[in-house]
Amino acid sequence: MKIPISVPICSAIFLLAVLLMRVLPASAQPNAILPTALPDTTRPRIAMPNSNDTNPFRVKGSGVQRESYDEAHNPGGISHAQGNAAAKLLPALDGAYQKIAQTEREILAYPYLREADVFWQKRIWRVIDTQQKMNQTFTYPPQPFIGILLDAAQKPNVRLYMNDDFKDLITYADVEQRMGGIDTITVIDPVTYEESTKVVKNDFDWTSVTRFRLKEDWVFDKQRSKMVVRILGIAPIREVYDDNDNYRGEQAMFWAYYPDLRPYLVKQEAFNPYNDSNRLTWDDIFEMRYFSSFIMKESNMQDRRIQDYATDRDALLESERIKLQLLEKDENLWQY
Repeated sequence: MKIPISVPICSAIFLLAVLLMRVLPASAQPNAILPTALPDTTRPRIAMPNSNDTNPFRVKGSGVQRESYDEAHNPGGISHAQGNAAAKLLPALDGAYQKIAQTEREILAYPYLREADVFWQKRIWRVIDTQQKMNQTFTYPPQPFIGILLDAAQKPNVRLYMNDDFKDLITYADVEQRMGGIDTITVIDPVTYEESTKVVKNDFDWTSVTRFRLKEDWVFDKQRSKMVVRILGIAPIREVYDDNDNYRGEQAMFWAYYPDLRPYLVKQEAFNPYNDSNRLTWDDIFEMRYFSSFIMKESNMQDRRIQDYATDRDALLESERIKLQLLEKDENLWQY
């Protein structure tokens, strides 16, 4: 069988064309069809600065000018323009994760207590001294308890009273008067030398509140055979000084009805010096009795405070006697 001479010649020409296409660049190939390449945005190339560009660190990519980023200050390769756009959408997260449990907490309602089930009851007034080591949580500077209490006092559903008998209602404006309130001063104009009166608002110093008073009832519920404590009210106590900085005594700023405070206190965290991720709420602090205090008064015939018939060391011993009496009352109700 005879093979035509044109067949080997055509094969050789085809192989030579394939070899040339592999050796020569695409731009030198005649009539070459260049593929349309997608812009490479994953590897931005640095453009050389020119005389009109004032920023030599400008990045080119996909036809759009983008600001460069510093990996040390902006990890993850996010440009400043992208960071600004993201900041408009979401607020900055102060922490490694988003805390949602704090806003979703709800109070645990007290079990219903019937009057017929109350076998024994005692009313107690006690004082929480923030200078005690166990009570340092109350003076945490970024969020002291007096600040939380004043914020709650501005809520319309929190009732404030003048005294601990819960009869005379007051408003938050009345509380501001006791915190320092508003003063009227005389101001002299330096140009005309005319006198005028000006109303100024005094700043409240939260460090002046060093104590808190609690009014509570100790009740033995015979239906559940359990001694329960119900806090009725909280009062911040501030130290009062005269114009010459002489100590004049203590003053109860107001009495807040504690059941009205619970829905707000349950959403406020107290500082935990051992674990920031496991903090108790202020409702837990009071309900679980995580504070140190001393008794200043118990219900008695003469309606006297301990300081009215005992002082110094004797007053402290009397407070401990009443505290021990409450514990023994709970134990002595049982028979073994």
